[in-house]
Amino acid sequence: MKKIIMIICGVLFFIQGCTSQTYMDPKSLETAINNDEFTFMAQKAIPTNYDVINVMNSIPNSTSSRILNLSYGNAVILKKSVLEVNLPYFGRSFSASRDLSKNGYTFTSKDFAVKKNTGKKGKTVVQIETNDQQPAKTIIIEVYKNGKAFVSVNSSDRQPISYDGYIMKNEAVK
Repeated sequence: MKKIIMIICGVLFFIQGCTSQTYMDPKSLETAINNDEFTFMAQKAIPTNYDVINVMNSIPNSTSSRILNLSYGNAVILKKSVLEVNLPYFGRSFSASRDLSKNGYTFTSKDFAVKKNTGKKGKTVVQIETNDQQPAKTIIIEVYKNGKAFVSVNSSDRQPISYDGYIMKNEAVK
C-alpha cells in the first residue's frame, strides 16, 4: 500500500513539474502586443561568439553551457512613441568604445518602426527597426502564447546576440 501511495505522489509531482509557466494571461498579452505597450524582461543571455563561450568554459567550476543568467532589470520597454533598451552585450564589437557604459545595448529611441507577424502555433513575431540608434538596427521579439519571449538583436558593428525572458505589462509611472 505504501508503494502505491509513493508511486501516485511521484507521478503527481512529475506532472506538476511538467506544466508550463504562464507569465501573462493571453488576453492581456494580445492587448499589450497589439497596442505596442509592453516590456520584455531578459532572464538569460545567449552569446553567439565562440571566443566568449571558450572564456566562459575556461572559468573554474563553470558549466559548459553558453547561457548566462542575468539579474532583474535588463529589459526592452516598448511604448507608442519611445523604445528603451537596457541589455548587456557579450561578444565581439567591431567598433569598441572606451566608455564602458556604451558597450552594452543601452539607448532610448524615438524614431523606430514596428512590424508584427503571426508565426506557427500562435507565436507573434515583433520586429523593431531603429532609425536613430547605431548600436542596434533590428530587434526581433518572438512572443509565445504563455508570455515567454525570445529576443534577437542584430547590429551593424557587433556580432548578433539573443536573450531569453518574458513579456510583462509596462509599469505605470509614479
